[in-house]
Amino acid sequence: MQSFYHQLYLVPKIKTLTKPKLISMRKQILFIALTLILGFNSYSQITFENGYIITESNIKTDCLIENMDWKNTPANFRYKLTDSQSIVDADVKTIKEFGLTGQNKFIRAIVKIDRSTKNLQNMTKGKDPVFSQEKIFLQVLLEGKASLYLFDDGTVRRFFYKIDNSEIKQLVYKTYLADDDNIAKNNYFREQLFIDLKCDDILQNEYETLSYTKNSLTRFFVKYNKCNNSEVVDFEVKEKKDLFNLTIRPRYNNSSLSLDNSLFEGLSFDYGAKSAFSLGIEAEFILPFNKNRWSIIVEPTYNYYKGEQTIQSSDVVGGTLTGKVDYTSIELPIGVRRYFFVNNAVKIFANASFVVDFSTNSSVSVVRKDGSPLNELEIKSGTNFGFGIGCKFMDKFSAELRYQTTRGLLAENPNWGSSYQTTALIVGYSFF
Repeated sequence: MQSFYHQLYLVPKIKTLTKPKLISMRKQILFIALTLILGFNSYSQITFENGYIITESNIKTDCLIENMDWKNTPANFRYKLTDSQSIVDADVKTIKEFGLTGQNKFIRAIVKIDRSTKNLQNMTKGKDPVFSQEKIFLQVLLEGKASLYLFDDGTVRRFFYKIDNSEIKQLVYKTYLADDDNIAKNNYFREQLFIDLKCDDILQNEYETLSYTKNSLTRFFVKYNKCNNSEVVDFEVKEKKDLFNLTIRPRYNNSSLSLDNSLFEGLSFDYGAKSAFSLGIEAEFILPFNKNRWSIIVEPTYNYYKGEQTIQSSDVVGGTLTGKVDYTSIELPIGVRRYFFVNNAVKIFANASFVVDFSTNSSVSVVRKDGSPLNELEIKSGTNFGFGIGCKFMDKFSAELRYQTTRGLLAENPNWGSSYQTTALIVGYSFF
């Protein structure tokens, strides 16, 4: 096929293409989305649940504690004595222990903790832990003759234990650089447990293969306590969480497309807004912390757009050209969603997605007045962003209004600018 330039009868009029200011538009959309999210955040329900605190003077007081479903060990928290009273900020300086009824329990402890990192760039060559004494909250995982605790601030994850009324000690585990610069591990916690938590029902192999993980250590401590006929109190929340949703999402799209050639005056097409129905399937992965307020979403969506426009161009002999577009694709938005709970039945959400588009059997053609082809342009989509707000009812039915920023469809044609944009009204039904 001859190039586009050889197929045109040219008139010496060259223009400079003025492309849409996508960066400015994206900044505006990001600002709007941030404003909406902050507005929802101030409106969303704050959940205070039954719990207790123990103060510095060893006084235990029943109260209402803000349940953040902490992913990391909190350094502070909020509570109020009754529904009608004001919220109080509390931290490790004033509270010795706090907990949510039937759920989490945290105690204050002065411990020696090794904060050595497993980050390769900052990893040390020393095998031995470097302890510093700190006053911190520890999450109680299990209580019995042998009790197990966890500290996790997002960068350091350490387990602690105590036997009966002895002091709380860290279970030592450290990754470090060996002399040959390979990563090595100090698994001294296995020896600690072999010495301090020895039991005839626990085989030596179980100590030697023990992993420095919550599930593995919890199982071990349960077995040790049962071996010693000790009552065990497990503080791990056992409630079943719905951590995955599969939702069918039909939608009403309103899309627009324009094309503009950078070399020839008047060679541009505006196909206008087209409305169409399409269908998507959303997989949502709820993140198991912060009361299920955050999720990751992936949503393959069928998308199509067809248009035709006839123009007069002084740059082409005959002047009359018809541009036809036939665009079919599968969009793949990948993003994050934030929920804001109104009540037990209704929650509002806002999401932001990065959209990858896979076009199939799509093309743009330019034909002369007599119907003979002038140019064929293969569609190769760019990427863009999507922002949506919506609500969900009874964890089954949902509705969302989504705006997608502009993306190009002619990424491999440098002399053509293209602008494709979609706004959609989406409804959904979660069947899993």
